[in-house]
Amino acid sequence: MADSLRDRVVVVIGASSGIGRETAVQFAREGARVMASARREDRLKDLAMELATAGCPIEIHPADSTRPADMDALMQATRERLGQIDTVAYVTGDNTPDRTLKRLTPAIWDAMVSVNLNGAYYATHAALPGMRERGRGHLIYVASVSALWADPSGAAYQAAKRGMLGLAHAVRYEEKENGIRTSVVCPGLTETDILQKRPVRPPAETMVKALQPIDVAEAILSVAKMPQRATVMELHLYPTLL
Repeated sequence: MADSLRDRVVVVIGASSGIGRETAVQFAREGARVMASARREDRLKDLAMELATAGCPIEIHPADSTRPADMDALMQATRERLGQIDTVAYVTGDNTPDRTLKRLTPAIWDAMVSVNLNGAYYATHAALPGMRERGRGHLIYVASVSALWADPSGAAYQAAKRGMLGLAHAVRYEEKENGIRTSVVCPGLTETDILQKRPVRPPAETMVKALQPIDVAEAILSVAKMPQRATVMELHLYPTLL
C-alpha cells in the first residue's frame, strides 16, 4: 500500500513553471506541507495564490539553485516554517540553443552544468544533515532520458544529467544506512518552457504526442509514495507514441 503524503514536508525546487510547478501542485493536493522554490518570485506568488484559493496552501521561498547559500537558506526556512524535511524534489533545469560543440563555449558549459548538476548537489548538501539526524529522507531528482544515451540535447546538458544519475546513486550508496533514499525520474519529450531553448522547436505533429508536466509530476508522486522499505532508483518515462 502506498504511503500517504499528508503532512509530509516537501521542498520542490523549480516550482515556478512546467514539471516543477505541477509537482508542487500535486503534492499540495495530496495534503503535503509544501515549500515551493524557484528564482522567479512573481510566479511563486501566483502559484501560492492559486493553491490558497483551492484550499491547498503552500509556502514559497525564492532561491537560485546555483548558489549554495541560497540552498542552505531554503532548507533552513523550510525547517523553521514547516518542520523537518521529508522529501526534496529537484525539478529545475535549463538548456541552450547554443548546444552543439561548434557553438558551445566554456561559459555556456559552466552555466549548463551549474543549474543541471551543481544545483542538485547544493540542494542535496543543504538537506542531508537534517535527514541524517532524523534517520530518514527522500531525495528525488528529475533528470532526462538524455542521461541514458546520446541525443540532440547537447554535450553540456547530457553530461550534467548523467552526472545527476551518478550523484543520486552515490548518495544512496553512502547514506542508505542513515535511512536516506534517492530516486531519479528520467522523462522523455515533455511540453515545457525548456523547448523554447531548442534550436528548432519540434513540429506540431510531434508535440501532440509529447508528455505533459502532470504526467511527470504524477510519476514523481508515485515514487514519493513508496514505503520506506522500498526505493525506486530510476524511473524512465516515455511518450507512448514517440
